[in-house]
Amino acid sequence: MPIVDHLSVGVPDIAEARKFYDPVMAAVGAKCLVAADSIAAYGTDRIEFIVILPFDGRAPTGGNGTHIALTAGSRSAVDAAYRAALDNGGVDEGAPGPRAAYPIPDVYTGYVRDPFGNKLEVIHNGFSVQA
Repeated sequence: MPIVDHLSVGVPDIAEARKFYDPVMAAVGAKCLVAADSIAAYGTDRIEFIVILPFDGRAPTGGNGTHIALTAGSRSAVDAAYRAALDNGGVDEGAPGPRAAYPIPDVYTGYVRDPFGNKLEVIHNGFSVQA
């Protein structure tokens, strides 16, 4: 059983968030499985990632040092997700490429911020595929 049930980020508007997240998630093989006025939930066969309006009604914020890493099946999927992010209002936080600082070999990853300030990483050969 996974130790993470799901991850979520706060956004101010679900419709606007979907304009960014639908193409980014499609690039890594996921889709929106549930959508409502206050939530959009993504995954492949189960919900793993959620964009949500903060329950307290206050502005959403991202944390310093906090990011969410999305698994990509190939380097080209990392590149596609990165391009989709930038094409849909995202901001570059580190172009796709190898990352020698990772303690595992052959990592290829790119970083972006969504239009709401949340930091995302799209990674191929990351921790989730290591034996």
